Amino acid sequence: MYELLVSDTAKKQLQKLDKKAQNRVAAVIERIRIRPFAHVKAIIDSPYYRARAGDYRIILDIKQDKLIIIVVEIGHRKRIYKK
Repeated sequence: MYELLVSDTAKKQLQKLDKKAQNRVAAVIERIRIRPFAHVKAIIDSPYYRARAGDYRIILDIKQDKLIIIVVEIGHRKRIYKK
């Protein structure tokens, strides 16, 4: 099982969500810890991966050699990819 690290930005973004969305995101993250590559997709032109949690997306960095998953960002699908 992979170790999970959550960035400060992701923690703040998660706290702003309603309880139902928080629970859904938490369930997806827990599922990813066991078999990450079965539940994520690579983001084109980026070193990160994405996972779906309803209308929200979780941006992840997976360090396969160290068995670590870093949650970089959490946000609504309309706004998460825009920089």
